[in-house]
Amino acid sequence: MEAINADLRTEICSGRARPEQKLALCSSSMSLSPEDRVELLAVLTCDQDAKVAERAQNVLLIQPLEHFVAVLARPDADLRFFSYCAGNLADKPGIADALAKNPSCPAAPIARAARHLTTEGIQSMLDNLERFVSDPLLVSEVTNSPAASAEQRELLKETQKGTIERKDIEEALNEIEPDPAKRETLMQRLAQMSVIERLMLALKGGRSERMMLIRDPNKLVQRCVMQSPRLTDAEVELFASMTNLSNEVLRIISQMRAFMKNYAIVKNLVANPKTPLDVSLHLFPRLNATDLQKLTTNRNVPETLRSTAVKLHRRRKSGAG
Repeated sequence: MEAINADLRTEICSGRARPEQKLALCSSSMSLSPEDRVELLAVLTCDQDAKVAERAQNVLLIQPLEHFVAVLARPDADLRFFSYCAGNLADKPGIADALAKNPSCPAAPIARAARHLTTEGIQSMLDNLERFVSDPLLVSEVTNSPAASAEQRELLKETQKGTIERKDIEEALNEIEPDPAKRETLMQRLAQMSVIERLMLALKGGRSERMMLIRDPNKLVQRCVMQSPRLTDAEVELFASMTNLSNEVLRIISQMRAFMKNYAIVKNLVANPKTPLDVSLHLFPRLNATDLQKLTTNRNVPETLRSTAVKLHRRRKSGAG
């Protein structure tokens, strides 16, 4: 049955299915899972044969909503299925969020359904900023969503800010680019960029761009740097030690499992006085004996962290923990 389903899916999605196959699918005479059926029926609503398209559309009207939601979770769902759901079912419970949660769903269908997103669906957008900022309409729709939480609204407001002030990038550029001429060129380029352009640069630019933009005053730009697929352990290790980054960036680092496997990043976060105290208190037990002892005498970190480190150090020395 699985092979038959796969073959039929290929035939219909590629447009090579015979008319009798399409009609059999519409008439329920084929043995298919409910999820496979609604996906293929949605594809057939775009069929060149108007009668087939109309029939598929009519059959879809009586299909249970849970089957659509299940298909929307598939990483290989047909793109026409996303479009169908966005155009016909966006106001139904769970549909808009399911579109947002699937990384394979393009930005355009989500933009069409964006006004029906819940707080959870909006968070999916903020967790995948590359897709989010790729479509200006999506950015606009989500930014104006009444379902956003107070924290999300605050973050989404960042998309509406203008260009960056020269003074906000001058210090970073002085550290990154020693050549005055190149530094001036970079400064002029960044100063002319809109927020969306800086967001895309943070995601797709090189190491130098990330080193500058991690200190951008715009919180979404900072998040894009941290979501860049080109970000390396060495860069995050450096970020974790920097005392001129926002608390939020340091908290984001602590939540990234892939990077938190790197001991040097953990050590730098704990020793960084800008790291939020709850993060440091959670991480410091992971320090080895040498670094824990150094922490006990580090006057730059909060007293609560240092005194707690002293207690753990004593317990370890006594063999009690």
